[in-house]
Amino acid sequence: MANRAVITGMGVVSPLGNTVDQLWQAVLEGKSGIVPITRFDVEAYSTRIAGEINDFDPLQYMDAKELRRTDLVQQFSIVASQMAFDDSGLDLDAIDHDRIGVIIGSGIGGIGTFEDQHERLVKSGPGRVSPFFIPMMIIDMCAGIVSMRFGFHGPNYAIVSACASSSHAILDAYRIIQRGEAEIMLAGGAEAPISPSALAGFCKAKAMSTSNDEPEKASRPFDNDRDGFVISEGSAMLVVESYDHAVKRGARIYGEVVGAGQSGDAHHLTAPHPEGLGAKLAMSMALKDADIAPEQIDYINTHGTATGLGDIAETKAIKAVLGERAHKIPCNSTKSMIGHLLGAAGALELVIVLKTIETGMVHPTINLNVPDPECDLDYVPGQKRECPVNYALSNSFGFGGHNVSLLVGKVNSSD
Repeated sequence: MANRAVITGMGVVSPLGNTVDQLWQAVLEGKSGIVPITRFDVEAYSTRIAGEINDFDPLQYMDAKELRRTDLVQQFSIVASQMAFDDSGLDLDAIDHDRIGVIIGSGIGGIGTFEDQHERLVKSGPGRVSPFFIPMMIIDMCAGIVSMRFGFHGPNYAIVSACASSSHAILDAYRIIQRGEAEIMLAGGAEAPISPSALAGFCKAKAMSTSNDEPEKASRPFDNDRDGFVISEGSAMLVVESYDHAVKRGARIYGEVVGAGQSGDAHHLTAPHPEGLGAKLAMSMALKDADIAPEQIDYINTHGTATGLGDIAETKAIKAVLGERAHKIPCNSTKSMIGHLLGAAGALELVIVLKTIETGMVHPTINLNVPDPECDLDYVPGQKRECPVNYALSNSFGFGGHNVSLLVGKVNSSD
């Protein structure tokens, strides 16, 4: 019999706060974390706004020497991971480190380091390139550094599937716990993409909003006037633990991962299948994996990026999977407030789903003023809502046609 996997700890670094409580209160209040970019000169860019983090102090968690040898994406990972373990109440000195693993996803990794070191190479030659260039840049080093920090010897790797990366990380952690290959997994994602080259690339792809004059109104999922996503940075980490281990130590349990589905569109580099076939398959697989009927789903945290094709395709997929149930449940978009954390988005949104299950409150989708006629579900426009949630889906879809749907549920004291 497969082991059950529950969430017992969470940590975040986000454009709306660097604790779970700060983030949760901000999204309930419908606040926006989108601001003008200040990190570099963006005058020549078509998009000049982002979910930029300006109150991040990694020196609370590492010394100056370590700081110089880590990219921002790794710093986000370290801080969110420490907060997740602190939140879990685990006594890390009293548990078997061979039975704890780390999986951290990222879509882009240390692109800021790549830019800095390439500039050194061009201006000053190869002798001026840092010996830490490669470790600071490569995506797997987020998981590597975190495992070294805590001394964990369990499964340790990165996942790269664009904007589905951290959801894939959680899916893998869930499977590893099910199979009994580890007792505890830290899983999530980190992203630090607010850099000149990344911003330029997304601008040229015409994927992002150009509503620069009103940043807080730029991310408009499902709205008829939406004009693209807003790029953001940050990290979210979750402690995924076997149910028996969590109960034995008296842990607080936020919820249980009861099912997961993954698929590929096999359609286009950046656009989803117009009928949402890959998204439909991932959600259907999650329901089947959990042995949950569509009628039991109470809430969906959508991928909801505010792209023209993506929002319509996801809406079609939800209706295809849930039938009439699709019109009776809230389906909000966290990205309306925090923008799109790319590879870290799925993990952060799962944190939101778990807080929704815990509190029975669903946050609003802001900036939804004139719904697209093809987006006709209940996206909770404008105001938070009280809504008991027993089972919820969290969707993540990435460039390349990568799709993940996570199904999480409430754990009752009688379970």
